[in-house]
Parts: sequence; structure tokens; C-alpha cells
Amino acid sequence: MTRDKTTTSGVKIPVVVNRKSDERGYSKESCQPGEYPFTRGVYRDMYRGRLWTMRQYAGFATVEETNRRYKYLFEQGNTGFSVAFHLPTQEGYDSDHPLSEGEVGRCGVAVDSLEDMEKLWDGIPLSRVSTSMTINATAPIVLAM
Repeated sequence: MTRDKTTTSGVKIPVVVNRKSDERGYSKESCQPGEYPFTRGVYRDMYRGRLWTMRQYAGFATVEETNRRYKYLFEQGNTGFSVAFHLPTQEGYDSDHPLSEGEVGRCGVAVDSLEDMEKLWDGIPLSRVSTSMTINATAPIVLAM
């Protein structure tokens, strides 16, 4: 099935093209966009039916201050947040570790525990926003929180 849309110039373009293989002969999955196993995207019409998510990259000082900032941004219409962690969190150190001295809350938010993560997102309707956490080395630990 091919559904067409028309551009503002009157040109018809297919929304979904179904074919057994692409121009190089590679086989395609038979699923549709938005259907398991999601090889053609997680949304039925991907970004044709909704805007791209715009995330504010923010995080500073304490989780309480960052939470206040996120709430303010949400009230202004923000639909996504990308957490900026401070260097000790990114490196896997607690804020009270000797190697964290001079870096705590300096550039990004300090997250040392599950309690910190809960405070960071307190009162934020997570079902209505998307989140992203810019972190590498300690990603599994932070994700578990």
C-alpha cells in the first residue's frame, strides 16, 4: 500500500513505500512504520505527523535548582530535557570524593544517588516530556537510577 501526500507545490509524494527490496537489492522487513520490530521507525508517520523534539540542555549546582529550571522550562512549553551532569558524576565519583573537590556543581548538576535523581525529576510530568542524559562512562549506573 502506498499512501500519497501532496506538497504545497502540488507534487505527490509517497508517505510509505512498500517494496520487497531497495535499489541495491537488500531485502526489506515486511512491517510498517510504528509496528514491531520497528525496523522502519517507532512512529507510524515518524516526524511527518509531529514536530522534532527540542531538548533544553541544562543542569547546574544542585538537583533542586536544576529541577526548578526544568519546571520553568516546561511551563514555557519545553517538551524535552537533556541533563547536563557535572564532571564528578560523569567520571563516577560522588560529590564528597577527594577527586571531586573544585568540580562539584561547577558545570552541570551533581547526581550522586537515587534520591538525587528523584529530586531532579520531582513534579516533572515524565509522561509528557522526553529526556536525554548526556553521559558516557557511568551511563549504566545513572540509567539504573
